[in-house]
Amino acid sequence: MDRRSQRPVLIAGPTASGKSALALALAERIGGIVINADSMQVYGDLRMITARPTPAEEARVPHRLYGHVDAAVNYSVGRYVADAGVVLDEARRAGKSAIFVGGTGLYFKALTAGLAAVPPIPPDIREGVRARLAQGGAAALHAELQRHDPRAAARLDVNDRTRIARALEVVAATGRSLLDWQTEGMPALIDADAPRVFIAPERAALYARIDARFDAMLAAGALDEVKKLAARRLDPLLPAMKAHGVPWLIRHLAGEISLDEAARRAKLDTRHYAKRQFTWFRHQLGDWPRLSPEAALDAVMAEVGAA
Repeated sequence: MDRRSQRPVLIAGPTASGKSALALALAERIGGIVINADSMQVYGDLRMITARPTPAEEARVPHRLYGHVDAAVNYSVGRYVADAGVVLDEARRAGKSAIFVGGTGLYFKALTAGLAAVPPIPPDIREGVRARLAQGGAAALHAELQRHDPRAAARLDVNDRTRIARALEVVAATGRSLLDWQTEGMPALIDADAPRVFIAPERAALYARIDARFDAMLAAGALDEVKKLAARRLDPLLPAMKAHGVPWLIRHLAGEISLDEAARRAKLDTRHYAKRQFTWFRHQLGDWPRLSPEAALDAVMAEVGAA
């Protein structure tokens, strides 16, 4: 093993593709630290429903940035980059490879290309925007954004509730367009030559894994986990409340649909999300090597000089 094995490693791919197993196997072989790069696995309330590493897996090698955020928090990409920087420094001091693994493309893009540093949004502004969204809907909020920031409005679909609200919050809080903030910000944390891979399973096999995994989540207690989350009565626009499976299971718990229907809808949503992940990475990070799960470990081991 040479010093290349201490470089950060980036492992991305669609949900249920086997990324976490690959990261764990790699960390055990080269003495690495596994660092989460999945925007839902950061939430402490969502262990089962997001298929976070089990306590037994976390005991095998160090794991970081899993379950460290409360579901009531709107965890941002900027905060993720700041947290990742702390853990990356920890790995470097220990002489270990930082192995980033997940399916959130924006996290990987921010790590490798930097990020606009938008200031924190005051709570009163955020709450006001959300209240207007709840009362008038996305189209009315888009019209408001058009008046205050026509450039940002022109880039957003009139029904994109989350992004419209974010753009309006930023211009209301800072007096500047979100597009302007995106030209400034945080530098990349990871060099362009870091080993990286996108796990690309065959679609039919991936969809079968998605279905089987959701059934396993339910058997492991995901419904009870979601029941506890629902009891908190959090804002439904919070990211944690929109995790795949959560809205459908909440509807089941409310007596609106059967558990079978909730599971069917959750599986379908997850399949659609996996398809979007393939598309996003192809367009945004198209230079990443795309490998089957079976070939990925040997390829990464060779790249880090540990084969």
